[in-house]
Amino acid sequence: MIDFLKHALGGQNQFASGGLLLMVIGGIAAYLRAIPQKVWYWLESQFSMMITVKDEDMAFRWVKEWMLDQKFLKRVRRVDLDTTLRGAELAMVPAPGRHWFWHAGRPFWVWFYRSDQSQLYSRRTESLTFQTVGRDRQFLKKFVDDIVTCHRKKVSVVSYLYVYDDSSWSQVEAYCPRLLESVILRSGEKEQLVRDIEKFRTSRKRYRQLGVPYHRGYLLYGPPGTGKTSLVSALANRFGMSIYAVNLTEFNDRTLRSAINNVPEGSVILLEDIDCMKAGHRRAEKGDEPAKQPNGNVDKGNASAVLGVTLSGLLNVLDGFHAPENVLFVMTTNKVETLDPALLRPGRIDYKLYMGEAAKSQKAELYLRFFPEATESDAIDFAEAHFAETMAQFQGLLLALEQEEHGLQVVGAPQRMTADSHPEPALQEVS
Repeated sequence: MIDFLKHALGGQNQFASGGLLLMVIGGIAAYLRAIPQKVWYWLESQFSMMITVKDEDMAFRWVKEWMLDQKFLKRVRRVDLDTTLRGAELAMVPAPGRHWFWHAGRPFWVWFYRSDQSQLYSRRTESLTFQTVGRDRQFLKKFVDDIVTCHRKKVSVVSYLYVYDDSSWSQVEAYCPRLLESVILRSGEKEQLVRDIEKFRTSRKRYRQLGVPYHRGYLLYGPPGTGKTSLVSALANRFGMSIYAVNLTEFNDRTLRSAINNVPEGSVILLEDIDCMKAGHRRAEKGDEPAKQPNGNVDKGNASAVLGVTLSGLLNVLDGFHAPENVLFVMTTNKVETLDPALLRPGRIDYKLYMGEAAKSQKAELYLRFFPEATESDAIDFAEAHFAETMAQFQGLLLALEQEEHGLQVVGAPQRMTADSHPEPALQEVS
């Protein structure tokens, strides 16, 4: 190789020799220029740490919530407006690009990436990548713990509503939780229910000692319009627990298991109208005909998808290997008599509450909430004079009366407001 270069550079053709010399020198210079960059990348990889979170993960929202509480956000000049974090209140979060800040005495760089969604049918993706100096992963873990702690503080005082969308839970932005004071039950029922939940939430150690799965099931049953869903909303708001609503008609055993596995601790899993699920009235039998594909071939593995949620699939997420811990399962139904006895046993449903026709005392209490200047005698007289099968119907009467008094025209049906119940003994608790 050396002889070749001597011959080429010492040849008769000076132009060729000069060009070759320039090419060799340029190659060496380009290589030398790349050395500092490579050395820098190596040093950066050895003495810095990075962590990335994508928008498909629930932690992505947690990180943005954490940013709102940090002082460095005040000096960021490129921001986006976000209404997914504080409802109707606008929040300013860093815009796509690179930003830096100090946290716990160390510099941090954060890259906010957002795809341009230029391709048709492509979903816009976002991600946040944090980088800081150091090699000890314990510091990175402490950084993550700070984000988790911030999130738990928020969810412990605010109740959110989530629904399952395709493959993940998404928050319902328009949801407004009920106040427990606005839900009117028969005397003592609401207080007993609150005490039961309070006892459960302070009994984790006792459950562990007994080897009992740490979750509790509640069944609210009765005719439509008695406020079962309103009561769930009010209880979740009272204890700062978010609601994860499940419509069993939209799931099969596999998707239900996947959804329940992604519910965090300290949540309420609401299973509405469990008497309406596609296959909830029985377990899958050996004689069930396997599902067929469009081409006519039998697809044995897809039988559960056609059946919907089977009873065995539902029981598995309630108290099987896939049952989450530290959650409240709340089930509602209009037809309790159609439910399988296996679903009603303790461990799956531990507390039952019948919510039926509106009692006179309930209607009188609701009347006084609408017209606090009225006397208790006036409230009782109005309740006796106006028939209403449910509290929702009685609320409609009060709304119409109030609007008439203010000279407003009543348009459409009024909203449901309160719940009604009939005494039903609770199943035995774990002591």
